Amino acid sequence: MLKFTQLNTDWNAEPNAPNLRVVQYDTSLVARFRPNQFFYPEFKHVSLISVRFQSCERYRITSVNDDCWYDGQCRFSGFAPEWGEFYEISGNTRDDLDETPWITMNGLGTRHFHFYFRDEALEVKALDWSMQTES
Repeated sequence: MLKFTQLNTDWNAEPNAPNLRVVQYDTSLVARFRPNQFFYPEFKHVSLISVRFQSCERYRITSVNDDCWYDGQCRFSGFAPEWGEFYEISGNTRDDLDETPWITMNGLGTRHFHFYFRDEALEVKALDWSMQTES
């Protein structure tokens, strides 16, 4: 049984052009993207959100988009509560149902993090995560 825990309760990525970028630092993976200033006006003076995944074992960026999600073509369609959110997923995450190759890192984390952006999704297996803003 899959369990989705939403991690972004008072922030999110820009819904139209988040401009996702990922950078590896030793065993950490940092994902940077534009914040949703429309829904969260407190981010009006924030240029980027950085989510750092500590002890990252592997990650991938899949081509899932909102059209696939709503058409039921995403492996988590009907399971995840909402499109466009940041989740930790536990249970059988059905990794083999997406052919996108994983990029291996040297971390040991096994928690499954999944962030839906407009035209792609970021999947990360890591020990933990943290969020910071960049002005």
